[in-house]
Amino acid sequence: MDTLHTHCAGLDVHQKEIVACILIGASDETLIKEVRTFPTMTKNLFEMLRWLESLGITHIAMESTGVYWKPVYNIIEDFFDITLANAQRIKNVPGRKTDVANAEWIAKLLRYGLIEKSFVPPADIRELRDLTRRR
Repeated sequence: MDTLHTHCAGLDVHQKEIVACILIGASDETLIKEVRTFPTMTKNLFEMLRWLESLGITHIAMESTGVYWKPVYNIIEDFFDITLANAQRIKNVPGRKTDVANAEWIAKLLRYGLIEKSFVPPADIRELRDLTRRR
């Protein structure tokens, strides 16, 4: 299968932590893989952003897990091409799962262009929705 994105990352987002797996390389022989875990506090999200930028990552994919994806998306949306994926459409095969394995699976699917993007409204509409939700 042809590699579509040579500098990509998969994020497995949870309430308290994010597992990020980066894949860099055009072929499987020269593939560089690195995995890091970050807390979900704002300062840590910016630390993750700086790490991803330093590696030259261009594309990121993550599952739309509840509301946990929103702060991550809001911070990184101006820096990368982000694919927000429907979790049901990118499920891995049944069996033993870990956060690291999920992040790597998401990165591999993105690398080969196998993830369909979910619709994400523009930032101003998302902000308006958040305001009207709290009235």
